[in-house]
Amino acid sequence: MKKLILVIAAILVTHFASAQKYVAKTGKVTFEASVPLFEDVFAQDDTNVAVINADTGEFASVSNVKNFHFKTKLMEEHFNESYAETAKYPKTTFKGKIVNFDKSKLSASPQKYTLQGTLNFHGVDKAYNSAASLYAKDGKIYMTGSFVVKPADHQVTIPKMVTKKIAESVNVQYNYVLSKQ
Repeated sequence: MKKLILVIAAILVTHFASAQKYVAKTGKVTFEASVPLFEDVFAQDDTNVAVINADTGEFASVSNVKNFHFKTKLMEEHFNESYAETAKYPKTTFKGKIVNFDKSKLSASPQKYTLQGTLNFHGVDKAYNSAASLYAKDGKIYMTGSFVVKPADHQVTIPKMVTKKIAESVNVQYNYVLSKQ
């Protein structure tokens, strides 16, 4: 599976080959779908690969869905087998553009941007806008942001017996330190 991620990352990097690109191989993506009075539904992937084309603001990321880890193995097992169906849909991707991105205007002070793009999860593409914060320091680009996803929008079925334990809206957060390639 790691080979699949590396191949996908290579394809993304090749797409940006002639451009000034910045890459993160250990990006952090988390999601939370917790509801009050029930066990936290929180997962994290510390191996998300992301690329920014510094000339155009194009952005792409890819995760091996099995790399999202929960605090309990049982929850992780249910997520992979019943919800994300990782045997059938092993990866999730985001492809888009940072609106009005201009690398020359980045400084050590975070600036707000909008990231527009398409998330493919569970085999379903859906457009999203994300509030992103970017800054540059020591030759690297730092990027954080978040957006909200509804499992139903990606044809993820939540069994009735647990619908009250999982939020209808999932908060997704990302954090990247991208180095020039």
